[in-house]
Amino acid sequence: MQGLLLAGRYRLVESIGSGGMGRVWRAHDEVLHRAVAVKELTAALYVTESDRAVLLARTHAEARAAARINHSAVVTVHDVLDHDSRPWIVMELVEGNSLADAVNEQGRIESAEAARIGLWVLRALRAAHEAGVLHRDVKPGNVLLSSDRRVLLTDFGIAQVEGDTTITRTGEIVGSVDYLAPERVRGHDPGPASDLWALGATLYTAVEGRSPFRRTSPIGTMQAVVEEEPAEPVNAGALGPVLAALLRKDPADRPSAAQAEQMLAEAAGGPPDTTRSHGQTGQTGYDTTRTGTGSGTRAQTAPATPFPAVTNETVPAPPKRHRLRTVALVVALAAIVGGGGAVAVQHFGKGGPGGSASGPSAPGASTRTSATPSDKGGQADGPTGWERRHDPVGFSVSLPKGWQRSVSIDEDGLRQVDYTPDKGKHLVRVAVDTAPDFSTSYDHMKYLDRRISGRLQNYEQLRLKEELFRDQPGVRWEYTWNALAKDAPHHFPGPYHAIDVGYMASDGIEYAIYEASPADDWDTTKKEFDRILRSFQEG
Repeated sequence: MQGLLLAGRYRLVESIGSGGMGRVWRAHDEVLHRAVAVKELTAALYVTESDRAVLLARTHAEARAAARINHSAVVTVHDVLDHDSRPWIVMELVEGNSLADAVNEQGRIESAEAARIGLWVLRALRAAHEAGVLHRDVKPGNVLLSSDRRVLLTDFGIAQVEGDTTITRTGEIVGSVDYLAPERVRGHDPGPASDLWALGATLYTAVEGRSPFRRTSPIGTMQAVVEEEPAEPVNAGALGPVLAALLRKDPADRPSAAQAEQMLAEAAGGPPDTTRSHGQTGQTGYDTTRTGTGSGTRAQTAPATPFPAVTNETVPAPPKRHRLRTVALVVALAAIVGGGGAVAVQHFGKGGPGGSASGPSAPGASTRTSATPSDKGGQADGPTGWERRHDPVGFSVSLPKGWQRSVSIDEDGLRQVDYTPDKGKHLVRVAVDTAPDFSTSYDHMKYLDRRISGRLQNYEQLRLKEELFRDQPGVRWEYTWNALAKDAPHHFPGPYHAIDVGYMASDGIEYAIYEASPADDWDTTKKEFDRILRSFQEG
């Protein structure tokens, strides 16, 4: 890929970052002879046709949204082009890192500096809102800090543009869970106040070194956003009252953007700038008149999280969070949020994101093929009607023919692939986690067991024990519960049965193979699962 020439002018020089959704390249514009950043949407290679269309639409929406905003604290998009049946975004390049990186490296940001950063992010949001654009994914990873101390808001990949037709599915939540406003978690339409809430949570993270609402799972985090108050900040100083105001649960009680700007300016140590001109200086929190727009005047980039901030240094891994991957937990999530349908938690556009705790999103269904056990000849690929699926996420497995595939990718290394013949009523899920949160799969499943035991109706643990899987330490977890019509992600109520086998490979990657079905079908499903498990191969 290095050296590839796009659209006859943009030469890819080196990869400078990658995430669950794609890769960012340093490139050279051979027409204008300047360095640029190019965002490649690699996730489009690994999703279903229907999800690919959504990703492509979001990429074009990002470019349109950014193009509507004229402000020095908002990234500039130069071009959008098509190559290899995918869109690529060409942006200005900045040498620097993100606020998330800075917090990871330093532990926390001083209050006055956080207020200065917040002031510029707020000005970027005001410019976006005046242009009819809601950002919807403000978070530390989307705030860029340039080497000359400029502040830039990036990633309009899931922005909502006034007048555009929505490109999210009904019931879907987009954005990073930690920074979703309560009204968004409840399923209400977002407004400018929702972006201000996310700014408050972002600045809280900056001064305290931790997210105000993050818990050990997306379920717990969303519940905290809706029901709990953040712990009193101990390092906020003059920024404390601003955080309290921005994080009020009712959007009507939050300050306006103009009021928040004045509060942030005072917390930063100076008077508010009433002119709100678009220039930035490197050493102060206040505007100066911008004198030019040529190359070098605003060196920016917009690597959308989960695209990392553009930097030549290694980006530290974000703090770990425990991730959900079983269909049972989807039911629990829907119950907490109060939604009647499927809920998708996007960690890559948070999304978003963002990793998904959603159930399968297969667009169609096919007739379910029963697996009669037949080890004749030791054929790992199963009896007639089965096929081996070589998945690009990094494994292969044998399944009945015709099962539909969907995938979710978490920015922290978790990839989940679902296979189903009937829109999720019967489900096989394979999780591949390159950055596990737990030292053993047994500890991981013990944690998950505790999380769902009090949240699923008639939950019963049938088995949870350590065992070896192909000479690697692993675990087998089996349980039943009663799925409720109002909670079930695809409206298949009734008794359910599930089994989950996980193990840590020698290279530190955690794998989990899971299957669930209505309890009435379990005899067939269990035989099917045994064959699937025997066929599973890494790589």
